[in-house]
Formats: sequence, C-alpha cells, structure tokens
Amino acid sequence: MNILRGAGLGYKRSMAADFLRLDRQSSPIRFIEIAPENWLRMGGAARRQFDEVAERFPIACHGLSLSLGGQDPLQIDFLKQIKAFLRQYRIDFFSEHLSYCSHHGHIYDLLPLPFTWESVRHTAARIRAVQDVLEMRIAVENTSYYAHNPIAEMDEAEFLNAVVQEADCDIHLDINNIYVNAVNHGIVAPTDYINRTDLARVSYIHMAGHDEETAELLIDTHGQAVCDDVWDLFAYTCRSLPQNVPTLLERDSNLPPFAELEAEVARIAAIQQQAERAKHAAA
Repeated sequence: MNILRGAGLGYKRSMAADFLRLDRQSSPIRFIEIAPENWLRMGGAARRQFDEVAERFPIACHGLSLSLGGQDPLQIDFLKQIKAFLRQYRIDFFSEHLSYCSHHGHIYDLLPLPFTWESVRHTAARIRAVQDVLEMRIAVENTSYYAHNPIAEMDEAEFLNAVVQEADCDIHLDINNIYVNAVNHGIVAPTDYINRTDLARVSYIHMAGHDEETAELLIDTHGQAVCDDVWDLFAYTCRSLPQNVPTLLERDSNLPPFAELEAEVARIAAIQQQAERAKHAAA
C-alpha cells in the first residue's frame, strides 16, 4: 500500500508533464489525489501519463458521486468498480462528501443534509455499507452549504461527530469549507468548529480557495489561492490535532502556473512541520 504523508496536490490531466518532471527529493508534493469517477474508464495518452505519475506518487481517492446521505439505493456495482481501481493502484485511502447528489438520478451538485438524528442514522448506515463493500475504512468530508435547514436538530459540528461515531469512520476535514460556512452564516469563531470536532478521527485535510462575492458571501470554488484567514485556521488545526495529518491543496479552476501551486503545497508542509516541532518541544 502507498501511505499518505505530508502535503499533496490534486492531479489534473493538464499537469501530467509537470508531475513527471518533479524531483521527488526536493519537491514538497508527497502525494496526489484523484476522483475515481474520472479515471475508471479513461484510456489513451491521458491514462498512460497517469499510470506513469501513479508509479511515482502515492494516491488518495476522493469520490464525487456516492450520495452518502441520499435516498436512492447505493450503487453497488459502481462501488465494486472503485474497489477494483483502489486495488489496482494500491490505494488505501478513500473519502467522500457528507452530502447527497442524487434523487431518482444524479443532480451533479453536492447538496447539504438536514442536521437531524434521522439523517445521522440513515447516512451512517450507508457509510457502513460502503465500507463493507470496499473492505476498508473511509473518511467523510464536511461540505459548504448556503442556507440553514429549518428542521435541524443540531449544528454542523455535532452532526459530523454523530455521523462518524455511528458509522465508525474517519473525518476528512475541509478547512476552507469551515471558513466559508463561518462567514456565510455569521459564525464569529471558526476555530470553535475545530475545538468541537472529534480530532482523533481526522485522517485527511483539504485546503482550497474561494470566491468572495460580497463580504458576507463566499463561494467554495477551488478557483483561487488560499486566503490568509484559511491559512491561519489550518495552522490552528495542525496545532490542535493529536497527530500530523496528510493535507491536500485543491485547485479545480483558474489554474495558475504549476510553480505557484507547488509554493502553496510548500506552505502547507511548512505549517505541518512547525506544528510538529511545537508538539515535540512541549512533550
């Protein structure tokens, strides 16, 4: 198996040549992430280049379409395809969104779940079923949402903790989503979310940028550089975690030169290392 460590970068076909020229010893990029949906049936030159990159870097898989909180039946055949893909590339990490994206067919968006006990039980049962098919523990990611559900029985951090405890799975923590939700919903201290999260279950982190529509409305686009406030929240998270957690830079649009992405990954690695040194000094 390929063990994830340090800082990574989301893989795009347009980046293949950049990844293949990297010096593994000097680059801060220690692993890559892909969405399996994009590669199960990919062939040709893009697949050949990916296979070359996969020989050089450990891989994290981050799913887009399982609709963990949805009402449509789980896609068991699709899960079996993912399982075969994970085994083919010796991948031992898989995460998905704590959301739903289907209702009698795919909606092609990640929609928020109601923060209710019924939703906790329903979603956790589906996560357990996914883990049974994949024969591995998975992680679920907190998502951005833009409106409060009036039937909520708890807040987002409580909901996340309840689902992962009921499902006995891990947490994939998205720092930008925490910040975006805090700004959009008037939460004064996004660090409170970190303080209340079951950090012992956090096994993976995402860092990303967002678009600022207004001072009170941020959109999670992964199309900008990470902002200072999100960097600060990430540093706080690293200091709070009981262990160093592999962290990936997401950039899905408005791609800058590869060197700029590599510099952001280097900043992730530097913050991780600073937090680790501080923990050792305090021990």
